[in-house]
Amino acid sequence: MRKKWLALLLTLSLLLSGCVIEIHLPETQASVSEAGLTVHFIDVGQADCALLECGGEYLLIDGGNRDDGQLIVSYLEQQGVESLAAVVCTHAHEDHVGGLPSVLAVYPTKAVYAPTKTYSSKIFDSFLYYVDQQRLTVTIPAPGDTLSLGEAVLTVLGPVKTYPDPNNTSIVLKVEYGDTAFLFTGDMETDAENDMLDWWEGRMDFGCDVLKVGHHGSNTSTGYRFLNEANPTYGVISVGEGNDYGHPHEEPLSRLKQAGVIILRTDKLGHVIAFSDGETIRFTWENQNVQPEDAEPADTRFIGNKNSRKFHSPGCANLPTEKNQVIFDSYQEAIDAGYAPCGSCLG
Repeated sequence: MRKKWLALLLTLSLLLSGCVIEIHLPETQASVSEAGLTVHFIDVGQADCALLECGGEYLLIDGGNRDDGQLIVSYLEQQGVESLAAVVCTHAHEDHVGGLPSVLAVYPTKAVYAPTKTYSSKIFDSFLYYVDQQRLTVTIPAPGDTLSLGEAVLTVLGPVKTYPDPNNTSIVLKVEYGDTAFLFTGDMETDAENDMLDWWEGRMDFGCDVLKVGHHGSNTSTGYRFLNEANPTYGVISVGEGNDYGHPHEEPLSRLKQAGVIILRTDKLGHVIAFSDGETIRFTWENQNVQPEDAEPADTRFIGNKNSRKFHSPGCANLPTEKNQVIFDSYQEAIDAGYAPCGSCLG
C-alpha cells in the first residue's frame, strides 16, 4: 500500500512540476496546463481503469479489481474530483468492475453504463447495490449512442450483437476532442471486433490517435483488420507486471509494432497520462526511468495468393508457392488490390 501511495504522489508531482515528455509529436505552442482533455490510464495492475477529464467534468471507464477500489478513490481525490458525470463499466468481469463499488460509495454520479444488468458474481451485485443507493439504474447503451464530457464527445461503437463471452460484450467507446481521438475497447475479442466493423462499414471512421489496447494485450484481441481500421499512433496497454496470463502476448505486440504504433505499458511506466489540446497529444507517466516502446517494424509485408485472392502474414502455414505469390507492403495495399485476409493468420 505504501508503494502505491508513493507512486501516486510521484505522478502528482510530475503533473504539478510540469515534467512532460513529448513522443514524436509536432511542435505546438499549447502547454500541458492548457490541454482540454486529459485521460489518466490508472495503473491498477492486471486490470483496467481510466479517468477522463474535460471542461471540469469527469468520467470513469472501468474500476480495476476489488482491491483497487481505495487506490482509485485516492487517485480521484488527488485530481480534485467531487462528482462524476458518468461511470462506464465496459463488461462484468471483476478486473473491470471490481473497484467501482468503492467509487460509487464515495462519488455522486449522474449516470452509469454497462452492457448488462445481470451477472452472477458478488462483486457485480455490489456494483448494482451502489448504483441503486444513488437512485440510479444501469443504462445499456446502443451502438451510435453519444455522451458528452465538456467539449469531448463519446460515441458507443459496440457491441453490435449479443455474446455468451462477457469479453465480447465490452462497451467500445470512441472519444473525440477537436481533431484528436481515443478508442477504448474493454476486453473485446477479434470475432466481435470484426462484427463491429461489419456493422459500421461505410458509416463510421474507427481512426484514432490513441488506442487502449484490448484485453490487456491478449492475442485474442486487436486483430489485423481492427488495427488497420483504427490506425493509432499510440497504444496503451493496461497490464500487471508478471501476470499469470503472459499479457501482453508477443503476437499483438508484433502487430502493433508492424503498424508503427508506439506502445505505453502500465506495467513498465506506471500511471500514463495523455493530454489533448484538440490538435496534438502529449504524454507523461509515473516511472520516468523507462521509455515507451518505439515502433520497430520487422517484416511488414503481406503475401497474396494469385489464385485464391487471399493474403497472408509472412509466417502463415498456408502460404502459396513462390510462383503464385504477390507481395504487398501493407495490409491496406492488399485490401485495395481486392485481396481478402486469410482467416487463419489474419482473422
